[in-house]
Amino acid sequence: MTADRIRSVLATHRPVELPIGDRAAAGVLILLEGPPSAERLVFQLRTQTVRHHRGEISFPGGRRDAADASLLHTALRETHEEVGVPPGAVTVLGQLDDTTTTASNYLIRPFVGMVAEGVEATVAARREVSELLRVPLDHLLNPGSRMWKVVDRDGRVEATPAYQFEEHVIWGATARMLGQFLGLIEGVRA
Repeated sequence: MTADRIRSVLATHRPVELPIGDRAAAGVLILLEGPPSAERLVFQLRTQTVRHHRGEISFPGGRRDAADASLLHTALRETHEEVGVPPGAVTVLGQLDDTTTTASNYLIRPFVGMVAEGVEATVAARREVSELLRVPLDHLLNPGSRMWKVVDRDGRVEATPAYQFEEHVIWGATARMLGQFLGLIEGVRA
């Protein structure tokens, strides 16, 4: 699927922006790399030393700094810090709906971007990122990748939508954002 097709789909979506309130604001980037028809999404496996979401899978991005002009700036800055992709090497294709986290009390604004040809994400922040996962877009669009993950939230057990890739399970806020992205582009696959 070409970046132009993804951009045109996202252009018709009016993202829901929630009030930040008492939450910490964050920006993330759903980062695509690779040639059309073989795109991969870049995820990061968080280390056990970070404050929140230890050992979980996330998109590149993070907490807004006071100097960030916008949450898009946050997403691009954090992506550069964490996976080494400079802002100038990302073509921003659109924005998705804000999502929130319960345990860490974040409001996350997700953006979708395509990495320039010849630029590859790498682990740049070893304290935060233990490894990168490159998951083929076609795999994620396959209904067989979808599952339910059972989680214990302070004694309350619940099932939450998730995605399986090899031995990895993508769940939580990352799976919610991923699900929205996949839902928007499903109908226009090449």
